[in-house]
Order: sequence, then C-alpha cells, then structure tokens
Amino acid sequence: MLTNILKLSCLLIYVLALAALAGLLPPAYTGPCINLAGLLLIIHALEAVAVFKHLGKYRGPMWMSLLLTILFGLLHWQPLLKLKSVKE
Repeated sequence: MLTNILKLSCLLIYVLALAALAGLLPPAYTGPCINLAGLLLIIHALEAVAVFKHLGKYRGPMWMSLLLTILFGLLHWQPLLKLKSVKE
C-alpha cells in the first residue's frame, strides 16, 4: 500500500513538471517542479546502472524493467532483489 502511494507521488511530480513545461503552473512553481522531476530522473537513472544485473529478474521485458526503474527507482528494483530465480 505504501509503495503504491509513493509510486503515485513520483507520477505526480512528473505530471507537475510536464504541466510546468506547458506553462500551466504559476511561474513560482515552474522551476522547483522541473528541478525536482529532473533530480528524480537522474537519481533513478544512476540506480538503474547500479542494479542493472538485478533488473533481469523482472517478469516482463528488460526495457520495461529499466523504464520502471528510471520512473520509480528503488520502489521497482528493491522487490527484485528478493527474487532468487532469474526469468526464463
């Protein structure tokens, strides 16, 4: 439950950044929203590099696991560490 709330929070940050880029937010919120979303994407991309070997344990395609890691970070890959078998 908490994981889903945190994933929704990540998505909300990305949606706010897109709204800021589209000019739908007041100027005072534009910079912080874009900066926060950019920072999250950079941190999650670094996480993806660090745990790349574990991303193959995801049941779906590798590109989807990589995308989910970039969007959600450890909320996606941490459960994969507990899996013992690699996908077929």
